[in-house]
Amino acid sequence: MSIFERVGDLIKSNVNDLLDRAEDPEKMVKQMIVDVEKQFQKATQELGTATGGLNRLKKQLEEAKKQSASWNEKAKACLAQNNEELAKRALENKVEQDKLVMQYQVMYDSMDKQVEDLKNQTMQLKQKLEEARSRKAVLIARSQVADSKMSAAKTLSGIDSSSAFAKMDKMEQKIMDKEAQAEVSTDMFELQGKTDAFATVEKEENVNAELDRLKKEMRL
Repeated sequence: MSIFERVGDLIKSNVNDLLDRAEDPEKMVKQMIVDVEKQFQKATQELGTATGGLNRLKKQLEEAKKQSASWNEKAKACLAQNNEELAKRALENKVEQDKLVMQYQVMYDSMDKQVEDLKNQTMQLKQKLEEARSRKAVLIARSQVADSKMSAAKTLSGIDSSSAFAKMDKMEQKIMDKEAQAEVSTDMFELQGKTDAFATVEKEENVNAELDRLKKEMRL
């Protein structure tokens, strides 16, 4: 599998699906960026190597063309001097160089297309990397918000509101009972005080009545 097939599989992966399946979405997103950056770096290096090879092949092609032209000129010079045998030798060298020109040209055309495809794929990968970087912050923020909502939901689900209010109602009832007891105690204290006062008055009246009775008996 070529590097671009591997990168293609990685880029085609749906980011939202990765987030759904990841235990830690933030780490997953960051790791995905790291992976794409490594692939982009490797692709850039391979593009550089391929471009260097293409440039070397181009120089070989140009050199073969130059040699072919040079032997052609030498063959002309030999003929001008009526030296046909030497001209034929020069043309033999020219034919060999022409073969190299054809071979180099085929290789160059093929390699040039491959380098161009590699360059386009690298640019596409760069665009995907920039897109992933720009989306990273948004995805992490969404993940954090989702975590907060889930945490809040778990907290609320752990609270038994009916039980809490029932305890408050029970506490309020106890307080009401205490207030009622305090009120009854106050009323009883006041009533006891009044009763004691009445008893004192009644006792004094009885004593005075007895005193009047004794005075009458003693004719005082």
